[in-house]
Amino acid sequence: MPNLHEALRNKIGFGTAPLGNMFREIPQDEALATVEAAWNEGIRYFDTAPFYGAGLAESRLGEVLSGHNRDEYALSTKVGRLILDEEEDKGPGLFTHGRSNKIATDYSADATLRSIEESLSRLKTDRLDFVFIHDTSRDFLGDEWIAKFDEARRGAFKVLARLQDEGVISGWGLGVNTTEPIELALDMEEAAPTMSLSATQYTLLQHERALQRMMPAAQEKGTGIVVGGPFNSGALLGGDYFDYAEIPPRIKQRIAELSEVAGRHGVGLKAAALQFSAAHPAVAAVIPGSSRPERIAEDVAAMKAAIPGAFWDELREKKLISAQAPVPRSA
Repeated sequence: MPNLHEALRNKIGFGTAPLGNMFREIPQDEALATVEAAWNEGIRYFDTAPFYGAGLAESRLGEVLSGHNRDEYALSTKVGRLILDEEEDKGPGLFTHGRSNKIATDYSADATLRSIEESLSRLKTDRLDFVFIHDTSRDFLGDEWIAKFDEARRGAFKVLARLQDEGVISGWGLGVNTTEPIELALDMEEAAPTMSLSATQYTLLQHERALQRMMPAAQEKGTGIVVGGPFNSGALLGGDYFDYAEIPPRIKQRIAELSEVAGRHGVGLKAAALQFSAAHPAVAAVIPGSSRPERIAEDVAAMKAAIPGAFWDELREKKLISAQAPVPRSA
């Protein structure tokens, strides 16, 4: 096993959803250069999933990481979706430009083990550090999500808990874009997660719900939280999407207010977003994603940028962040 403390020391990792051709078609050389740039900037924790482009992100990540010492980095992927040989017309969606293979949702024990084996092959490695059960939540499954969560509880949960007990993996949990599934899992007495990935829910733009139950429960249980989507699909930085959909007017207004305060204090919103998410003691890592090599150095620099305490004070005064949210130490 790699030194996980060292891999997560800087609390910044690399999320690979964009490498699955999310929202746009990314040339292979650009994708591989982005992963190499992350490595060269000192990033040693990488997260991926079969769902990202029907295996495309995993394959691209494996292509680069297989050239580095496996003991020097931490790696996580997800289970719950199997890539089938049959192909289909993807139509509009997050990964329209990804591979055309059909994807089956399956949280059973057998599917979990099969998914891990297939991911290991695509990633060109012999082991994983963390495994997350992917999207057992309402945003993907609608009213069926509770039934699917129960399927995962009887299948994937038990398999992953066993693998952790056997020392095969270091930790496991849920990888979701909502807080409720993680809250439910943390309440479980048996086969409770030890590390979960919460995307878009503990960010500068939205964190109130996460602070109500998920973050306190994670602290109480000693469970780590990996924060994915710290820019809420790029909305905070001028992108076209908020949580993978059109940006609502209320969010546009909030971004404008945050930008105005940041501008007066000479603070970059990228730095504020990354450092805000990382400041909570339950957070093990923040994993911004990118498909452009030059963005990686920006992310690493933003994590280290000095931010005056007066900036956070004003955000609290204007109720742009919760009074209960920990903030970084003042510069």
